[in-house]
Amino acid sequence: MKPVVLRMDEIVTVANFDEGRYLRANPDVLAAVNKGDFLSGRAHFDLFGNCEGRRLADKTHDLGQIRRQKMDRLRQFLRTDMQHLWTDSGKVSYITEALRHETQIADTENISSNGYDGTVHALIEKYEDGLLLDCGAGKRDTYYPNVVNFEIVDYDTTDVLGLGEYLSFHDNVFDAVISVAVLEHVRDPFKCASEIARVLKKGGELFCSIPFLQPLHGYPHHYFNATPQGIRRLFESEFEVIDVTVYPSTPPVWTVNWILNSWAQGLSGKTRDDFLSMRVSEFLVPPMSLVSQAFAADLSMEKQLELACATVLTARKL
Repeated sequence: MKPVVLRMDEIVTVANFDEGRYLRANPDVLAAVNKGDFLSGRAHFDLFGNCEGRRLADKTHDLGQIRRQKMDRLRQFLRTDMQHLWTDSGKVSYITEALRHETQIADTENISSNGYDGTVHALIEKYEDGLLLDCGAGKRDTYYPNVVNFEIVDYDTTDVLGLGEYLSFHDNVFDAVISVAVLEHVRDPFKCASEIARVLKKGGELFCSIPFLQPLHGYPHHYFNATPQGIRRLFESEFEVIDVTVYPSTPPVWTVNWILNSWAQGLSGKTRDDFLSMRVSEFLVPPMSLVSQAFAADLSMEKQLELACATVLTARKL
């Protein structure tokens, strides 16, 4: 199998900068230019992109033929009882206005892009002649002919547009399903988990990663994190759960790093400097003794909601 490498192989520099490739690789920048926030992609690069590790779009490969071959193969497995539309680029969209309203889909300029690890690469190779579903694929840097990229956002690597709670495929289609950092953004993760089971062949393999101790993030809605027991509960009714574990890409050090970095970004001036100079031992005291200190008291409500130990809902029944 020879995957088509699309874009994320070349970091943009002053020497290789190309306006068209920069804008194609960074839809958020393109949107900002179209809104008038920047005069050009180069203006964004000079101010921000050169420090952000931005990348250039691939300049050699055309997805058209590869996608047509994949979609020709997939067509027999697509549901016809759901309203859908084929696009000029060979994709198919199952996202209707009624579905947008029902599920409160929100447009976003955020770019979701989580790489595959060795286990997923092994699955893709194992089923080289089969079909895998990447459920909530995000923007992929490698376009595989045997992986169907299912997404709510129309990235260039997206094949089928739809929602995880309403998968657009017949029963028992896929040899494996990949779901990486997706189910926290789904309004009904139990329904999505059931749909994943429905489209998998008997004995089909599932690779699923869901945040546990991660702050609020991502595609504009973030509904649920899951404990180890929680992720097991999502799938145990219809799967033989082989293992629930932590991979090298998701250990506790990521949690601590994420929280402290985000906290520091919410502070400024002397308060931020004082926060960054604190020792770990200074946090290991009764928390109520810290809440009145500037680094805690001055944090915005937006940051507090992102990093909170718990949130509180008050309501009145209609």
